Parts: sequence; C-alpha cells; structure tokens
Amino acid sequence: MKASKRVPLNEIETDRVIEMAWEDRTPFEAIEAQFHLSEAQVIALMRSQLKRSSFNLWRKRVNQGISQKHAALRSSEISRFKCSRQRVISNNKISKR
Repeated sequence: MKASKRVPLNEIETDRVIEMAWEDRTPFEAIEAQFHLSEAQVIALMRSQLKRSSFNLWRKRVNQGISQKHAALRSSEISRFKCSRQRVISNNKISKR
C-alpha cells in the first residue's frame, strides 16, 4: 500500500464519509475520489468512530456475497453512486462538478 498524505477530516466530512460507507451503492473508489481515503483508511475511520457492534454489522454488510463497495466487482447494471430516489446531498462534492 502506498503512503498518502491524509488531511484530517472535520466533523462534517467525517459524518459524510461514514454515511457514504454505509450506503450500499457507494463504492470505496467514490470515497477515495472525494476524500482521498483508501479502503483501509475508511475501515480504520469506521472502526474508530462506530460502536463495536455497529462496526461489526457494517463489515458483515460490506463483506457479504458480491460486494457493491468495489467498482470492479459491481454489476454492470449499477451505473451510479446513489439511488435514483435519493435527493441531492448538499455536502456531496462530486455531484457539483
């Protein structure tokens, strides 16, 4: 794994990363593109910010069956990061490009 400079996240950014990590359709690559956090860094963040039981539940969700959290492993039918019924998220930097 290559070392990357990691800028500390503020509270709002930390909350957004956690929210994106919980979303089934948001791949780790989208989190990395927006916040420059690798999958390992997201896992470490989740471990430090969540209760043990919540972290275990999240890891179980991410690891079950065919993972949608990796763009390369996703079904070709999934072409977006969020559900079509989800409203625009104000802190989402990618949607504002």
